[in-house]
Amino acid sequence: MAITSTMSADQQELTILIEGRFDFNALRDFRKSYEAQPKTPRYVLDLAKAEYLDSSALGMLLALRDHAGGDKSNIRIINSIPDVKKILIVTKLDGLFKIE
Repeated sequence: MAITSTMSADQQELTILIEGRFDFNALRDFRKSYEAQPKTPRYVLDLAKAEYLDSSALGMLLALRDHAGGDKSNIRIINSIPDVKKILIVTKLDGLFKIE
């Protein structure tokens, strides 16, 4: 499992890439990926290389949403594999995040 974050050149968007299992073991690294960066108006969570997520990952997504401004946050989740995307939709997180 690896988590990396990249700030856009204009400092307006932070992209967080998750690789491997997105579960409780990722908690510290996931928090650090956005808390160590300046707050930004937009966040992108790239799950192209995430093969699994569990309920603690869903909680981490909600923590990111709170950090980003709650109802006013702008967070896109991109490149989810079908099984991961299905979990996001079944748990109704597609109402809180833009899932592409």
